Amino acid sequence: MPRKVSCSFCGEQIAPGTGLIFVRKDGVVFNFCSRKCEKNMIGLERKPRKIKWTEEYRKEKALRTKK
Repeated sequence: MPRKVSCSFCGEQIAPGTGLIFVRKDGVVFNFCSRKCEKNMIGLERKPRKIKWTEEYRKEKALRTKK
């Protein structure tokens, strides 16, 4: 059975047979659930920690408000 991978930008689970794979020249592989995530990370060079709809933002916000 194919394994599920998570999106490199938003952290969402990607079902087998869907999504996009981007490989840089140095061999680093990025998996994206949608073109929206790809454009934000590759095209616009945004950091997932600063975008409110990403999983990484939610985790960081939970740590900040926990104190």
